Amino acid sequence: MARSQGHGYGVIATTFVLAFILAIVPFPAWLGWARPEWIALILIYWTIALPHRLGVLTGLVLGILLDVVEGAVLGQNALSLAVVALLANTLYQRLRVYNLWQQASVVFLLVGINQLICHWVQTLQGVIMLWPIYLLPAFTTALLWPVTLHVLRALRRNYQVH
Repeated sequence: MARSQGHGYGVIATTFVLAFILAIVPFPAWLGWARPEWIALILIYWTIALPHRLGVLTGLVLGILLDVVEGAVLGQNALSLAVVALLANTLYQRLRVYNLWQQASVVFLLVGINQLICHWVQTLQGVIMLWPIYLLPAFTTALLWPVTLHVLRALRRNYQVH
């Protein structure tokens, strides 16, 4: 059905819904600190793949939804995902020519910035966290980048999302 339309809004929305589901699935306590930032990962991919369709506004909307789902301060994730989308949209031409591990390292930096902004807002609330621990999700997200890239690229080509 989506093939005839060629727009793929349903495909993009479905990937974000799956990212939200993965973001709220319970993890074991010992693995909780390493939870990948699924929404940021999917947002980075779609912003790089379709910079003319997704950007800062998408990051803001997804961030507000994530704030509501997580029960975080309203605007914390909105700010961080908007910054990630802005940076990904600015760097998309360079990222496309990088090899896979260079892209993964940029994803690490982008998600690290996301984590840094969230940590900063939480620190303003009085929540103190050891600094190396909050970068662990950036590392696990970067490790998932190659798989995510190939799966979403195949999905985009199969459904002709452009």
